[in-house]
Amino acid sequence: MSKILPLHADTVGSYLRSQVLKEARLKFASGEISREQLIEIEDQEITKLVQAQLDAGIQIITDGEYRRAFWHIDFLEELNGIEGYHPEHGYKFNGVETKPYNTRCCGKVSWNPNHPFIEHFKKLNAIVGDRGIVKYTIPSPNQLMYPIQWDTGIYATREEFAKDVQQAYKEAIKAFYHAGCRYLQFDDVYWGSLCNNHLKPEFEADKAQALENIQVVLADKPADMVITTHVCRGNFRSTYLLSGAYDPVADALFAKTNYDGYFLEYDDDRSGGFEPLKYFAQNPHKGRVVLGLVSSKFPDLEDKDVIKSRIAEAAKYVPIEQLCLSPQCGFASTEEGNIMSESQQWAKVRHVEEIAKEVWGED
Repeated sequence: MSKILPLHADTVGSYLRSQVLKEARLKFASGEISREQLIEIEDQEITKLVQAQLDAGIQIITDGEYRRAFWHIDFLEELNGIEGYHPEHGYKFNGVETKPYNTRCCGKVSWNPNHPFIEHFKKLNAIVGDRGIVKYTIPSPNQLMYPIQWDTGIYATREEFAKDVQQAYKEAIKAFYHAGCRYLQFDDVYWGSLCNNHLKPEFEADKAQALENIQVVLADKPADMVITTHVCRGNFRSTYLLSGAYDPVADALFAKTNYDGYFLEYDDDRSGGFEPLKYFAQNPHKGRVVLGLVSSKFPDLEDKDVIKSRIAEAAKYVPIEQLCLSPQCGFASTEEGNIMSESQQWAKVRHVEEIAKEVWGED
């Protein structure tokens, strides 16, 4: 892989589901079509999505998370020792609530060698071929650190649980690598939750555990594999869940984790300023900071000059060649998607590409 990743114009991962796909998933849920028929439709719609990304000038290609209902649950519930279940309530956002579905520990956690996401990656890789760079997204191991996920009586302590989660993810990285994946992204709401809840007495212990999980998992990463993270603040139907500047976690996240790139939400004042990025200079493992300055929640296009001025401001803390631009989050972290049309989504994507070329030139 000759290009430095993340690219100066990059993407977080998820895209609005096509109407054909939405209808197929409803038919599958009601028993009108078989799983095989659903998979065939998913394959067809992902093929169309890949072409749409290429037509929009994107070099980093994902499957849009088209095979998932949630950005994280579909992956986590396929690990050994983790199961999906129906709680009383879903995730509560500003005035809206997701479907009531989550994961919990039901046994000793380990990597599932038959995890379906490996086959999903292989299919995407085959569709893209040599036409672009394939990125695959999975939830961070930190997504399992919430009490509802692990505190079910299987493990005596969170630390004991974390050791098995870490090992499962180390094996997951190997499995993706052997399948041909060279660009993997960990999506992580846990760091965002820590920013939101930094005054809680357990904050320092939680931050230390989050740091350990990442460093242990990345320790054996193949040298020619790029692994990035997206620090998310929640994304459902154009709303958010969390706020808070990066300051409380910057010393751990930016200075000590060995990620190759950090996709950060900076689309409004919820995430604070760029000053916490000063910790990035202390990290001996040099990567890139991807500024999520273009909102994936609303269709209005941002003023190019405003975006460029904010990039220049961030460059006071991180050299501009180590900065990149992306939408602040995916366009559909759940299958419902944000409130905009597909044409508005592609306009946003092209906006990112255009601004990046004007700032950095061609990658």
